[in-house]
Amino acid sequence: MAWGKKKGARKEPLFGLPAALADLRLTPADRVPGGDDKPKKSAKPTAKRKGEGAGDEPPRERKAPASRSGAKRRSKSRFGAGLGRLVYWGAVLSLWGVIAVIGVVIYVGAHLPPIQSLEIPKRPPTIQIVGIDGSLLAQRGEMAGANVALKDLPPYLPKAFIAIEDRRFYSHFGIDPVGILRALVTNVLHRGVSQGGSTLTQQLAKNLFLTQERTMQRKLQEAELAIWLERKHSKDEILELYLNRVYFGSGAYGVEAAAQKYFGKSAKTVTVAEAAMLAGLVKSPSRLAPNRNPEGAEARAQVVLATMADAKFITDAQAKASIGHPSYNVKPAGAGTVNYVADWIGEVLDDLVGQIDESIKVETTIDPKLQSVAEAAIIDELAAKSVKFNVSQGALVAMTPDGAVRAMVGGRNYSESQYNRAVTAKRQPGSSFKPFVYLTALEQGLTPDTMRQDAPIEVKGWRPENYTHEYFGAVTLTQALAMSLNTVAIRLGLEVGPKNVVRTAHRLGISSKLEPNASIALGTSEVSVVELVGAYAPFANGGLAVAPHVVTRIRTLGGKLLYMRQPEERNQVIDPRYVGMMNAMMRETLISGTAKKAEIPGWPAAGKTGTSQDYRDAWFIGYTASLVTGVWLGNDDNSPTKKATGGGLPVEVWSRFMKAAHEGVPVAALPSSPSGWGLSNLAQAAAQVSPPTPGAPPQANAGGYRPPPPTRANVRPEAAAGLDGWLMDRLFGGNR
Repeated sequence: MAWGKKKGARKEPLFGLPAALADLRLTPADRVPGGDDKPKKSAKPTAKRKGEGAGDEPPRERKAPASRSGAKRRSKSRFGAGLGRLVYWGAVLSLWGVIAVIGVVIYVGAHLPPIQSLEIPKRPPTIQIVGIDGSLLAQRGEMAGANVALKDLPPYLPKAFIAIEDRRFYSHFGIDPVGILRALVTNVLHRGVSQGGSTLTQQLAKNLFLTQERTMQRKLQEAELAIWLERKHSKDEILELYLNRVYFGSGAYGVEAAAQKYFGKSAKTVTVAEAAMLAGLVKSPSRLAPNRNPEGAEARAQVVLATMADAKFITDAQAKASIGHPSYNVKPAGAGTVNYVADWIGEVLDDLVGQIDESIKVETTIDPKLQSVAEAAIIDELAAKSVKFNVSQGALVAMTPDGAVRAMVGGRNYSESQYNRAVTAKRQPGSSFKPFVYLTALEQGLTPDTMRQDAPIEVKGWRPENYTHEYFGAVTLTQALAMSLNTVAIRLGLEVGPKNVVRTAHRLGISSKLEPNASIALGTSEVSVVELVGAYAPFANGGLAVAPHVVTRIRTLGGKLLYMRQPEERNQVIDPRYVGMMNAMMRETLISGTAKKAEIPGWPAAGKTGTSQDYRDAWFIGYTASLVTGVWLGNDDNSPTKKATGGGLPVEVWSRFMKAAHEGVPVAALPSSPSGWGLSNLAQAAAQVSPPTPGAPPQANAGGYRPPPPTRANVRPEAAAGLDGWLMDRLFGGNR
């Protein structure tokens, strides 16, 4: 008992630092484990430990389980902290994403058109060009048909567009996320852009307000405008707007214009097959236009029909019937030569009415029947003989004696070449320019019976020759002009003065620059067909100047008059005496001269052929009291033809056209000289004049007499002191 008490003897109290450290004990759990430390299994307490004094710290027998519980608590704590951080940063990123989206929307919206301009824009102005009979000849600008109400269209027409372009049209809000996702998956699978995700509303927004550029900004603007359209208009209104504004190729905007363009009917009466073809054009209007690519348009239409059947818009039987037996009545591509007229009108409109901001109708002087005849005459002649004569192009202009253009052909095929050879091109007229030389000579006192020498001539090293390389000696001016003798024209031009010849041509209507040199008599300065024909018109109307014109009136489609051609003061540019002389001389060209193939049964006619150097250009300008017509044939690159002359192909084209143009027209005589050209001149030529042939037709002897054609037998050299001597003096040092 005493031993036990001793064992548990009282301890003295401690103060300060020793007191604080007295109960401090370290356990294995408090140690920092080393590299070789291994967790030790807890052992049962020994008897010695059990017998420790009551004042010692009780042993910590369950430290290991307590340690595992703490690790779990710490793991849960770390997981909770990570989840909190994830939520936090997710919220931060979401906030910044919302801010970014708002910023993009604001940026895109800032670059949209002003809100006040976000109204359905007016249709672009169109120009309707009509003939003298009121029929439509051509249309310029964007071809927009009349607006058609959705309720007036056959139900399968709008459904065709919905089926192929926007199956979910009636269920989305302007943007179709499902459609975008489907298009994205399809494009990824096909490794390219094979399907689009734009809705009909987006397409309408693009067509109305935006450009066709492919940029992200434009797509975002398109999306915003689509949502705006959906809020402002109903689905049916949007669909109606779309059908009346979408582009169908060949300048046609809207289903009505497209139906008229391709099928010659209203959109209200199209068949299922035609509706499918129209819907198929939207994907690629230029490439699939049925007047240019009928096979591609039909293949696309079959895809549309299958899609319509799949969407249950039509039955399978309807689809198969339309695919198996298509009834497309597609008009051919517009290559009509009347388009040359339309282009010419487009060039003068600005001068007549200024800026066009509304659709107009242009009334013209063109006769559609004569236009068709002129086109056929040029095209058929070239088709038959272009290879033989190496001639690839032609032009024709026909106008009344007062300058109203009735027909114009600027080339053989407008779709292949829009270059207008009747108005824009300028070519050497050759001998068709000679009437201005002879008129100048008449105005200086000569007459059709005045004699001049046809013989070789040299002008400062230049030796012009006649076409046949033959010379006929002394001939009358009438004979020289009818046979187109070059040496006489050169002598005559130098005699009257090249500058005076140029003045005469300009006075009659030639506007091109003319070089006043010796060769001007052979038509070496270039002119256009329309101005040369206009310069011949005074011979047909009694000597009055004309201005070739084609526009008579311009009105808005509402009927407001914008322009009306006023009667012009027509100046007398040729004395009537000389008009009669020139007509008598140029009539001989058709009777016994270079244009003997030209004929219009029963009609007095006159004219002049022309062939430029190396046969590059072939001309014939001929006229009656009713119509003045000029024809040119040649090559655009100015290459020589195979001896195509003015008396050949051009005369054949002219005769074909003029015969048709004068059918049913009362015969009228050409202006003639009121009192002849004087007894002295008649006496001068009396020895060479044959009396009128008894029983000859009136046109052979009317308006004067016919001198016999010159022959080689009557060639007689002129004296040295005659015309050649005078000419050489003037050229090389004599009196000027």
